[in-house]
Amino acid sequence: MSSSAPPSFPRLAALRLRARLYASLREFFATRDVLEVETPILSAAGNTEPNIEGFCTRFSGHVDAGARERWLRTSPEYPLKRLLAAGVGDCYELGRVFRNGEAGRRHNPEFTMLEWYRVGWDHHRLIEETVAIVQRALSLVGRDAMVEVRSYRDWFVRELNLDPCTATIDALREPLRDVRIDAAGLSRDDWLDLLVTHCLQPRFPNDRISVIFDFPATQAALARIRPGEPPLAERFELYLGRNELANGYHELGDAAEQRARFERDNARRCARGQRELPIDEGLLAALPNLPACAGVALGIERLLMGLLQTDDIREVLAFGFAQT
Repeated sequence: MSSSAPPSFPRLAALRLRARLYASLREFFATRDVLEVETPILSAAGNTEPNIEGFCTRFSGHVDAGARERWLRTSPEYPLKRLLAAGVGDCYELGRVFRNGEAGRRHNPEFTMLEWYRVGWDHHRLIEETVAIVQRALSLVGRDAMVEVRSYRDWFVRELNLDPCTATIDALREPLRDVRIDAAGLSRDDWLDLLVTHCLQPRFPNDRISVIFDFPATQAALARIRPGEPPLAERFELYLGRNELANGYHELGDAAEQRARFERDNARRCARGQRELPIDEGLLAALPNLPACAGVALGIERLLMGLLQTDDIREVLAFGFAQT
């Protein structure tokens, strides 16, 4: 009787690269004395951002254990900031997060996020470390990349001859005139986002790390707003080729302002026919004690896709959503 070897797992190389990447990331942070932590995946609060949908589940145990309705985290941001407020210092988490709504070549509802915080840093200093991490990852596959850092405003002016802070909505719509778009209810920020995804992002060369910083104040999310004319959100996004990998902030520590932003998010959700979500009161209670810091979240699958030069997220997963 002859024996045959079992078939090779089709994505074994991607699994091995993921393991090497995790080891490299942990070494990177260990040498810089950044603490690895683990925070809860379930929360009584949801993510109010209208463009992000979470998964909801229910706790069936005794009623005094807390809220029965729980949300799978879309990022570990809120509990990590509570740890920072408690004095944990520089920290990071490498773990699974969940976002509802899309599955296929570009998205998987369950994925891995690396998120870290640096006490006493601003977003510019954190940009340098984020670039260093991506370059370190590229070295695992014998590659490197040139780096370009520019402001959001300069990006629009140089590429589209549009000032994103002052251009009319009609002017913002003009470069998209040949794209089929349902314009009903779209805000100024929606048009800016469409220009990014349809006109600007596709122009990034494949062999470049591109960093865009200082966004319009209306896109601050959880970032500080720097006063001026115009006021600007102290945040950045990092791209490898055409793929966005990371989103970072010079973190807001004003609880009243953050509550107002959450409430505006919920108002937008309701206007769109979405559900209003519970606000994270634990985060708001901790914010007055949040040290000055900067933080960033980086998508591991997006990074692996860049390393392996594939545009299909399923190529870097053990099993895609349809296989589970």
